[in-house]
Order: sequence, then C-alpha cells, then structure tokens
Amino acid sequence: MDPEAALELVKHGATLLLLDVPQYTLFGIDTQMFSVGPSFKGIKMIHPGVHFVFYSSSSRDGKEFSPIIGFFIDAGPSEVIVRKWDQQEERLVKVSEEEEARYTQAVCSLEFDKQLGPYTLSQYGEWKRLSSYITKSIIERIEPIGGEITVTAESGMMKNTPKSTMERALDEQLKTSKFAASVDSSQKKGCYYTSIPRVVKRRGMQGEELTSLNLDKTELLESLITKNYGGSEDTLLGELQFAFIAFLMGQSLEAFLQWKSLVSLLFGCSEAPLHTRSQLFTMFIKVIYYQLKYGLQKDRNGTETGASALLDDSWLSADSFLHHLCKDFFALIQDASVVDGDLLTWSFHPLQTRKLRELLENSLGWEFQQSSAVDGMYFEENDEYAPVVEMLDE
Repeated sequence: MDPEAALELVKHGATLLLLDVPQYTLFGIDTQMFSVGPSFKGIKMIHPGVHFVFYSSSSRDGKEFSPIIGFFIDAGPSEVIVRKWDQQEERLVKVSEEEEARYTQAVCSLEFDKQLGPYTLSQYGEWKRLSSYITKSIIERIEPIGGEITVTAESGMMKNTPKSTMERALDEQLKTSKFAASVDSSQKKGCYYTSIPRVVKRRGMQGEELTSLNLDKTELLESLITKNYGGSEDTLLGELQFAFIAFLMGQSLEAFLQWKSLVSLLFGCSEAPLHTRSQLFTMFIKVIYYQLKYGLQKDRNGTETGASALLDDSWLSADSFLHHLCKDFFALIQDASVVDGDLLTWSFHPLQTRKLRELLENSLGWEFQQSSAVDGMYFEENDEYAPVVEMLDE
C-alpha cells in the first residue's frame, strides 16, 4: 500500500490497543485470527463501524487454550479502544478514564505504531456481508451484562431448552468443566435474545386449526416483528447475524440455539415468503447464504484455533435440522413457481434460492429430493424435525 494512503488509514481508522497480552494468546477480530507474538499491542487501521473481538488465553507453551471470550464494539473514526490483560483472570479488562486518555494520546502520536498489526483490509468485505444489519442499538439490546460472550457462562442456562444429542453432551461437559466453576451463577451472563416459541398454542384452538398454525409460522413471525422487533425486519436480521457471529467466532452454544430458532422460524413460513414478507425473505436468503458460505469455507480449511470448534460435521449432516428446513423451503418455492409463472417476478428472485441450494449441494453433498408429502409439506419418514400433522376422522 502507498505510504501516504496507509498513514491516512492509520489516522482515520480506529485502533484497538491491547496491553500486556501474553504470547501465544489467540486473538481475533471479525474474520481474522492471529497467534499473539511478543511485541503485539493491538490492531490499527480498523474501519469505523461494528466489529467482533475475541480471544483465547493459552498455556505457557501455547499448546492448550481456554474457551473463547468475545465482545462486540462499535468503533468511531480515529477512536482508540483500550483494553489491558488481567493476569489473574486471564482476560482483557477496561482501563480507567485517565489511563485511556493517556494511551489514546500515545496512539495518536504513533508511539505504538510499530507494535500494532494492520487490519487485513482484503477481508473487510466478507465481514461486512456477515454483519450488515448489526447496529450499535442491536448490540446494546442483546449483549450480556459486561458485554462478554463466553460459553463458560452458559452452563445450566438452558435447562428447559430442547437440544440435540450433541448439544446436550456439550452442555453436560460445560457443567463439569473447570471453567464453569469460576462463573458467578447469581448474575445473568447470557445474551438478551428474543424468545422464539417452538410450538404455538392458542386458547380455544384445537385439532386442524392448531396444526395449521404450527405448519406455517407466518402468523408467529408477524407477531414477533410487531411486538419484539418494533416492526423492523432489519432488527430481526441483525439479531440473526449477531447470533451467528457469537456462535461461530465466539463459540457460544446459547448463540447457536438462538440462530437455530430464528432460522427455523423463517424457513418454517409458507405464506410470508410468497406474499406478505417477500422483501424480508430476499434479505434473509442473502444473509444465510453468506453465513453458510463463510462457515463452510472455514470448515473446509480446517483451521486449528486451539479451542473446541462448534461448527463440525454433525451440525451439517443430512440429518440436521438445517437440511430438513431447507428441503421444505426449496419445495415451497419450486411449487410456487409451477403454480403461478408470474409469482417469482417479485423482489424475492429465484436466483437467491438457487445459489443457496447449490452451495449446500456442492459443499455438503446434500440432496433435496422429496420422498413423501402431506398437504404440500414434504418430509422424510420418521423425521423428528417434521411438523406434527394431526389426521382427523371424517
């Protein structure tokens, strides 16, 4: 890069000053991750806006790592964000206002410039696609007390939440983990995600009506957007992106369950994508396409981070919830195009769906052939993810 252009980025970009971080600590920002060297003092040339910072402390030889701790920041132009390593707690903490002012001046005077690594600008576009709907207000609405997201604070938080066999095993492992023992259980440490009902029940409604209500999640989606998201589709998508990032980069089980709930809600709609919320589903398909494209790419590379990755083959097997949801959704779009040739001239262009389908087929070898159907809803026999269909007597 041209020296003058680089200096301009140094001055107007944000800086993350990290003091006393031990060597071999794994440190990441957005889609980038590094092993800390002896001279590391942070990252410079950060684009203003939302970013996710995460790290994992290591043993002295750099062979063992603790669970990841992560937090979101909303960096302003030329802003200096200062954190200092707490040796006792093995985490980054804020400094006093006086220290922050002094260190900010030192950064502006380029005193730390040689010890600051540059943000990899070529990866910024990828990060923007993963975080395009996350705003400062969304971060403040969802982040836990103190801002730190870590799986070690989630032990026992989701006792009544339905989980897969693997999720239950991980939850049990956390309960017996040495890291869980240090968490103060009297204080809520989890994120403030929107509660998404798994099954919709309504007083006075039974049988076929109740089954129909749960087959198509459109009414639930409309209710949540109105009551929980202030009428904003972007806020819902922002939470979806927040949860995905906290899950994949921050390795939070709670975040994965929220991402799973939101994806299940949206893919579980039949009426909304075709009529009432076509624009939302155009945006949703783009969001999940970029999420899975990034997640699968990282998985293929097999990057070893030193921490237990949550995105492994079992999440993405042919028996996973995502495969079943996508299969039903693709069938819905395909049937709609057959029924009404003009229907897919809407903003929800079929190209978006086809790109997602091809990504899953090419990356995972998934097939989306339907084997049985009830009232147009396709699912495999003995499919635990399929809706419960109540067959009433004539």
